[in-house]
Formats: sequence, C-alpha cells, structure tokens
Amino acid sequence: MMQAAVYRSFGGPIEVKSVPRPKPTADGVVIKVKATGVCRSDWHGWKGHDSDIADHGLPFIPGHEVSGIVVEVGPDVRKFRAGDRVAVPFILSCGCCRECDPGGRNRPTICERQEQPGFTMMGSFAEYLALPRADRNLSVIPEGVSFVEAAALGCRFTTAYRAVVQQGDIQTRQTVAVFGCGGLGLSCVMIAAAAAAAAAAAIMTHDKPNPPQPNTATVCLV
Repeated sequence: MMQAAVYRSFGGPIEVKSVPRPKPTADGVVIKVKATGVCRSDWHGWKGHDSDIADHGLPFIPGHEVSGIVVEVGPDVRKFRAGDRVAVPFILSCGCCRECDPGGRNRPTICERQEQPGFTMMGSFAEYLALPRADRNLSVIPEGVSFVEAAALGCRFTTAYRAVVQQGDIQTRQTVAVFGCGGLGLSCVMIAAAAAAAAAAAIMTHDKPNPPQPNTATVCLV
C-alpha cells in the first residue's frame, strides 16, 4: 500500500488515502516519487474538463510534473535499473505511430497513442508511480540536477521547447517575444536564452503590483 492524493468526484475534495501500490508493466518501471509539481492542467482535470480522466474513471490520482527513483523494473526494460534517478515527460509516446515517427523525424512529444500520468493513468500525487514505455520516454537525471528541477522539465519545459525550438525554429541571434509569463512563458524565455537568441522579450499582461521579472529576459514589458 501507499499514500496518495485522491478525488472521487470532479471538483470534490482531494484527500490523502491508502491505495494499492502499482506494479510495473512489462515495458515500464515504478518510481518512488521525489518531487512533483502542480500544473494548471491538474486543476482542469480535477474540474472535469479533460475527457481522458472521465474515460479512465474515478476515483483518480492527479499529477504529471514528476521525478523520482526507479524501484521496480519490468522484464522488457533495458535502459533503466533500480536506483536510477529519472525525469518523466508529460507525454509517454509509443514510438511507432505516424505522428511519433513521420519520415524518421522521431517527435517524442506527439503521439496518436499517448499515455499521460495524471490523465490517461494514475498520476504523481502519490508515493509511487507506474510508468509504461520507459526505455523510450524516461531520462536519467544528470548529477547536479535536483529532483525539484527535474520535475519541472517534463511538462512546461517540454512544451516551451516544442514551441520555441521545434515549431518556432529559432535561430541564433533572433529576437523572441513571449506574451504572458507564468510557468510556461518563463520557460519559453529560458529556452530562448539557452538557444542564444539575440533578445528575449517577456511581455507580462497582468496588473499585479509587483510582477515577477524573468532574469533571463533582456527586455521586460509590463
């Protein structure tokens, strides 16, 4: 058994309960959760706005921004073993559909048969989390990167990378304007800076008296 945050109705109470500890699939692992974030998508799921959770059925464990330590490994897993520190992407792609591999481009964040912790399957607001398709999707956390830092990578930074690098096709010395600087917008600014953009303009569209100032942006407009 393990402890997990569970809701039994959309918009209802989220309570810490004892639930069965998950087992790994043949191609998956079970991790001990070391850090997990709270995303706006978790709120939407809890409110009943996501059909994947409705299809899965209640009660449900939310959460998808996660990192942890591998504690169990399925028989078909080759890249990971117990004790590995791993980061988890929001999209667990299959690797064989037309979106995953159109013309050999291998786009792991786009999948017709995607699995998503906290949406198509139980999520990370728990002591342990089962993750299928481990060899394709999980990444070992480098030394010097904390579990908290790694947990932020799989959702907001993956989304930002796809927007700025894959779709935006940013080139060195280009200028990037990011409208709105919540978690995702700030991640876009950081990705642009890491890609050697000439300028990353963070344009904040709210009226808070002391808005956050992204320290990687070269221009901040409030």
